[in-house]
Amino acid sequence: MTSQKTGGHKAPQPSLGPRIAPELTPSVEELEAQQRHLVFPQFGHEDAWALGSLLVELARERQAPVAIDIHRAGQQLFHAALPGSTPDNDAWIDRKRRVVERYGASSYLVGARFRAKGTTFEADSRLDPDTYAAHGGSFPITVEGVGVIGSVTVSGLPQLQDHRMVVEALETYLKV
Repeated sequence: MTSQKTGGHKAPQPSLGPRIAPELTPSVEELEAQQRHLVFPQFGHEDAWALGSLLVELARERQAPVAIDIHRAGQQLFHAALPGSTPDNDAWIDRKRRVVERYGASSYLVGARFRAKGTTFEADSRLDPDTYAAHGGSFPITVEGVGVIGSVTVSGLPQLQDHRMVVEALETYLKV
């Protein structure tokens, strides 16, 4: 970039806005700890409605253009599409949810495990990327003494933000 001189001084450089620190990517260990920590004593229709409504509230506060989905045992218990979301978000929800159903782990954790091995989910999972996506935003619904019974998924933001929105809602709902 060339600078113009005015009166013997360099012209002021344009502001690039406030400096924002890049988001730290959580480690595989941190993601695994989240899953051990975010466990329900039980999970029914009322829980799905309350958790989904909490996610809608968070998304509205942030004007986040997301779709939200909660499934339990193959049944959709909650779905919301906020302004700015698109049918593509629903397709991403399905793909991320299938990763949770297959691996019993958050879609972000599954992708992180592949990256930690120096590869990618798409390259080494041998699963159709049109059906499965190990991108952040889908988190297992785990019931104490039972295991994974479903998933809660957000789609519409960058994958780490989708993941963090779900985790924040789960922590708030579970009061942990």
